[in-house]
Amino acid sequence: MKPLEGKTALITGAARRIGRVLALSLAGAGANIAITYRESSSDAAQTLRELQDLGVEAIAMQADVRDPDSITAAVDAAVTRFGRLDLLVNNAGRFETAPLEEISLAQWDAMFETNTRGPFLVAQAAFPHLKATQGRIINIGSLGGMHAWATHAHYCTSKAALHMLTLTMAKAFAPAISVNCVAPGMIVNGEVTEGYEHFAEKTPMRRNGKAEDVAAAVLFFAAGPHFITGQILAVDGGLGL
Repeated sequence: MKPLEGKTALITGAARRIGRVLALSLAGAGANIAITYRESSSDAAQTLRELQDLGVEAIAMQADVRDPDSITAAVDAAVTRFGRLDLLVNNAGRFETAPLEEISLAQWDAMFETNTRGPFLVAQAAFPHLKATQGRIINIGSLGGMHAWATHAHYCTSKAALHMLTLTMAKAFAPAISVNCVAPGMIVNGEVTEGYEHFAEKTPMRRNGKAEDVAAAVLFFAAGPHFITGQILAVDGGLGL
């Protein structure tokens, strides 16, 4: 038995990178998949083909988590297509390196607009559908939201806010919806590994993470006990210890 068979998952920003692996993992567990993308249309088309090859139904929708109307349209399209929504994965995010003293107001606002306000808006739009199915929300946070990185102040602060949003949503949406957060540490993809070896040296598990590690944690929250809520799970190999 596939634990998510018959269920529908919506993953934002899932055309490529970690989001793509999350979508494929949930599809492998049997879920029908709706993914959103902002600009990566060709990547989204390729991911859609890979999802369909796994034998599930899947759609890809252009959407911008910064735009409330775009979010509402995407959620409505997913529910119209599949008839239900059981899982929301707030994966779409923004990352940037900048010295704190040089961060502009526009940079600060742009980071929060995507990383914190976006998940808030998507969760609000998905709420009635998830409530109807006793569904789940999984936010993708960051180790940077738990530990201060001097050259990523706006990123770290936006993810820390997302972590707190996870906790408040877990209380506000209970008992119908469970809400948890996966906080990745240093995650490298299969194509780019050079330049990150020093992180592996500082990690107790002696390696950097992979997108599949994050996907396994997301699947745990997606298919595990609904009773688990309000948790922030670091997937960092012990880097944050």
